[in-house]
Amino acid sequence: MYCDPRFSRVREVFERQLADGAELGAAFAVHLDGELVVDLWGGVADRHTGRPWEQDTPAFAYSCTKAITATVLLQLAERGLVDVPGAVADVWPEFAARGKGAITVEHLLTHQSGLPVVEEPVPVEEFGDLAAIAARLAGQAPLWEPGAAHGYHALSYGFLVGEVIRRVTGKSVGELVSAEIAGPLGLELWVGAPDPVIARTARLKAGERSRTAATEGQAEAETAEGALDPGSLMTAEMAKAALDPHSLMNRALGNPGMHRLKGGANHPVILRAGWPAAGVVTTARGLAGFYRSLIAGDLLRPETLQDAVRPRVHGPDRVLFLDTSFGLGYMRPSMTFPMPSETAFGHSGLGGSLGIGDPERGLGIGYVMNKMANAVSGNLRGLRLVQAVYDSL
Repeated sequence: MYCDPRFSRVREVFERQLADGAELGAAFAVHLDGELVVDLWGGVADRHTGRPWEQDTPAFAYSCTKAITATVLLQLAERGLVDVPGAVADVWPEFAARGKGAITVEHLLTHQSGLPVVEEPVPVEEFGDLAAIAARLAGQAPLWEPGAAHGYHALSYGFLVGEVIRRVTGKSVGELVSAEIAGPLGLELWVGAPDPVIARTARLKAGERSRTAATEGQAEAETAEGALDPGSLMTAEMAKAALDPHSLMNRALGNPGMHRLKGGANHPVILRAGWPAAGVVTTARGLAGFYRSLIAGDLLRPETLQDAVRPRVHGPDRVLFLDTSFGLGYMRPSMTFPMPSETAFGHSGLGGSLGIGDPERGLGIGYVMNKMANAVSGNLRGLRLVQAVYDSL
């Protein structure tokens, strides 16, 4: 492990959380002005076997994937292959069905398309067929007027944006990440992991509370997207929705249902599938390196990134019942992405994983773990580490 003396406070927080049992296994990495200043890991990668967490142990980081997928699309936009303000149907004609002809690519990136739910149950046999799942969404009508409101498209975001990418390139998000981001930059990051990587991936452990279909929705809203104080942020609407398996929140989070496979997100089918909204397998160093490269201009032109992180929507979220804020696929500071800096952007993932970039302070941050946050306080682990980084600047 390595920690620049300037960031000794970060190491103290990390080691304390491992020692007191708040973490099972975890890793945390920070780049400052392009230099790796924090690279910490420890604990157990698999509680069943006792396998230790090593420097190269990757973890499934759920919705941290969304920012990576957005970056792939924006790279294509820079090349003139995708028109972000243009209609989705321009590259995906079937999508125009049932009144969706005016939905733009920007609506997809900002969770405004009104398609947060895959209405028809997705069979397990289709989990790896991203085009087939996208076709289901193409046949649906939006649940609200596109552009009039936003609501977190927990899984559908990836199938929608990923299909636009496939239509213009003939390749999946995972293939492009490998060829144009992770491969050239040497990042330990996969959207759809190969079997050798799956073999050493950390095994996730559910939070202290039992995970029913309803509480998974509650956990995503309260902890996965980084709420500072989940107890105070739980609203009456959210509590009601979390307990209702037919609520928009639970339907958005639960189809396709990872829970239908033994071990859920630990199952090789999920790790291999490369869902563009929740499919990244990465080390903390790989995730931090992605944001380092993003703010350095290695992945997008500075003006492209500046425009992409400009908040497009902010306020009540129709799915999560809390205020959310999004640029073009990137989360911005809000109740559900509380950051010490207003210039920070990135994305969090179910259980508490975090990927953060802050161009003003030159920061790229990655945090992954395998003890999933519960609905009470688990998400605070990553946020404590992030706060310690900013306190050390």
